[in-house]
Amino acid sequence: MLDIVVQNMGLLCSRHKRGNKATTEENDHAAEIERRIEQETKAEKHIQKLLLLGAGESGKSTIFKQIKLLFQTGFDERELQSYTSVIHANVYQTIKILHDGAKELALSEAGSSKYGLSDDNKEIGEKLSEIGGRLDYPRLTEELVQDILKIWNDPAIQETYARGNELQVPDCADYFMENLQRLSEADYIPTKEDVLHARVRTTGVVEIQFSPVGENKKSGEVYRLYDVGGQRNERRKWIHLFDGVTAVIFCAAISEYDQTLFEDENKNRMMETKELFEWVLKQKCFEKTSFMLFLNKFDIFEKKVSKVPLNVCEWFKDYQPVSTGKQEVEHAYEFVKKKFEELYYQNVTCDHQDRVFKIYRTTALDQKLVKKTFKLVDETLRRRHLFEAGLL
Repeated sequence: MLDIVVQNMGLLCSRHKRGNKATTEENDHAAEIERRIEQETKAEKHIQKLLLLGAGESGKSTIFKQIKLLFQTGFDERELQSYTSVIHANVYQTIKILHDGAKELALSEAGSSKYGLSDDNKEIGEKLSEIGGRLDYPRLTEELVQDILKIWNDPAIQETYARGNELQVPDCADYFMENLQRLSEADYIPTKEDVLHARVRTTGVVEIQFSPVGENKKSGEVYRLYDVGGQRNERRKWIHLFDGVTAVIFCAAISEYDQTLFEDENKNRMMETKELFEWVLKQKCFEKTSFMLFLNKFDIFEKKVSKVPLNVCEWFKDYQPVSTGKQEVEHAYEFVKKKFEELYYQNVTCDHQDRVFKIYRTTALDQKLVKKTFKLVDETLRRRHLFEAGLL
């Protein structure tokens, strides 16, 4: 009997030791989790949140891709290959827009025979238009490329392309048409330049973390940049990102003063940008938030402004040209810049006076310019951080 009691006591002591050991391991594990959470929380405090906003087709996503190329590892081969179908789709969509647009112009305008395709190209045009309307596009082949070039070079299509601002023709049209042969090669892998030109509408939210001077260098801030879709139906997703933002980077495509929205062809794109910028400025959660305004697509603007008067846009109706050539381009740019400055200060209350507002001339496809611009943004925000900490 005594032996049984002793044995049971031994078992109880053994279980107690095992229980203590298990409890200790659980406590150590919990402490490790707490330590990691604390470290991550501290790390998060040092990450500056940037929000990339703007209307659809403003160039936000191209800026986002440039950041990935400039301040991260760029695109690996798998990512580059994933853009092949996007680029081929852009080609088919462009041809469909131009083919269908030519037909509309031929029907709606008197003396519009110049918009009629040659007899040899009509059947080809219909075939390519049908392909462009599909959800699944075929890979480009040499035969299809020859058909596309016939349509692209048809005088009627070139006349239509000259009125591309009325038809939602993408900015990448020229670039991809010039590179069609390369795009159709059997072993084609998109280049970085191809990826930057590729157009795919952003849906939802994408983010990237980077530092303009290198993530491991103590002198540089670490930023987390959020890109969201710019089309109207995507903007409801913006709101939940508005808290804790260090700076809003607002993209305005200044070349689109004579174009209409993809989602509403009765609405001028520049007027939409004006109203959207005004709405963002009025958000209460941005009272202390810095604003960086990117006046984007300057490369297209400088080519267009000498051909299409700036005052075709309602917002710019008081614009008066003063010269020609580069001098006129600069005059027009300064006019647009001043309009945005006036809009900003009209929507700034006394509570907002101390927030930073900077305007940058940008061309999202120009890697050197984007790099220089983000270095300036970084410098501005670091100075702001030091000022708020009482160190300046």
